[in-house]
Amino acid sequence: MTYALLIVVVITAVIFEYINGFHDSANAIATVVSTKVLTARAAIIYAGVLNMGGALLGTHVASTVGKGIVETSSVTQGVILCALFSAIIWNLITWYYAIPSSSSHALIGGLMGASIAKSGLGVVKIHGVAEKVLIPMVTSPLIGLVIGFFFMVVILWVFSKSNPDKVNKYFKKLQLLSSGVMALSHGTNDAQKTMGIITLALVSFHSLDSFEVPKWVIFLCAITMGLGTMAGGWKIIRTMGSKMIKLKPVHGFAAETSAAAVILGASHFGIPISTTHVISTSIMGVGSTKGIHAVKWGLVGNIVMAWILTIPTCMLIAGVIYHILPL
Repeated sequence: MTYALLIVVVITAVIFEYINGFHDSANAIATVVSTKVLTARAAIIYAGVLNMGGALLGTHVASTVGKGIVETSSVTQGVILCALFSAIIWNLITWYYAIPSSSSHALIGGLMGASIAKSGLGVVKIHGVAEKVLIPMVTSPLIGLVIGFFFMVVILWVFSKSNPDKVNKYFKKLQLLSSGVMALSHGTNDAQKTMGIITLALVSFHSLDSFEVPKWVIFLCAITMGLGTMAGGWKIIRTMGSKMIKLKPVHGFAAETSAAAVILGASHFGIPISTTHVISTSIMGVGSTKGIHAVKWGLVGNIVMAWILTIPTCMLIAGVIYHILPL
């Protein structure tokens, strides 16, 4: 039964990773599709391959998720399974309503909720959660917003006397590069969260003596993330690519470059930020340079509300599942 449960946990983690790629594919390709720089099919293949490549670049974020959120000694296969179920449910709900929410925070919230249901509040590493989750949850979107705004202002100033049509043709080529870097950065952060969860499951099963992500876990998560991204979550792609603001190639380039810089920096320091939050606020920041009314703030309000609710809702769902299932 124990071996069977471990297998179920790994399979469920792979399903979550696939849905993560599917749900968050908009992060990498929404802008490049909406600006018509690439066709939708070409964009998802391009992003999928680069997501896969980004997932192979390190395991700092995986370590934070696996051993920096809750006490590993209190985590069981059942706790991990409930956390995954919670994150999957939340991702499917937000996908259905076309809301670009955070798969990362859904997974972290689920892990915290299931762990508390089993062992109480003391199992949560408060300092780690505050430093690596809560503070970045607030600061990283703000940084994306500010960088996006000022980067776009600089671009507008540099090309202020240039022909707008020629500028956009130039940025169509540059956006191929920026969207690729965005997809790569998405892989460096998001794919690693599932690596951390699977490794945590192996540690709790005593298959590993210490928390070190096995090579097969890295490759499994990288491939699954890539395939999920290639499936494309079109509802959320439309929300981010056109419903928040009408984008041109220059705006897409500025938003993607700004977001990728924030995400790559976070990945380097092992901080599991929401790539969805960062690219969304970067788009908002870039769009604000067209005027405050250019951004559809009503839609933005709905998105922000989903961001606020993600962690507590997933904690609650995971806790309920833990008490319902005979684990």
